[in-house]
Amino acid sequence: MLEWVAAAGEIDLKYLDESGFCAWSEPTYTYYKRGQHKRLEQTKRRGRRLSIVGLFQHESSFVYGLVIGGVDGKAYIRMMESEAQSAAHSKRIRVIVQDNSPIH
Repeated sequence: MLEWVAAAGEIDLKYLDESGFCAWSEPTYTYYKRGQHKRLEQTKRRGRRLSIVGLFQHESSFVYGLVIGGVDGKAYIRMMESEAQSAAHSKRIRVIVQDNSPIH
């Protein structure tokens, strides 16, 4: 029902999600000469986790924020306050669909 109302242009319908990434990845395969043992060198991890929180509106916008480490409640609240100010400025109803992430 919300999608129909949004498609008619009566409301702004946005989807919020957060995801984290590791800046370091393990080698998934190696090359070695025939007759030699396969050898994987253990390297140190580089950097911390990179997280992104984004708001997507179909065929209209994608707003996101990047954070080193995890997205906390303060960053989430700042993003929601920014969206509320933007909605008040545009004088449109804004509905944000969220998953069950622990940050909200």
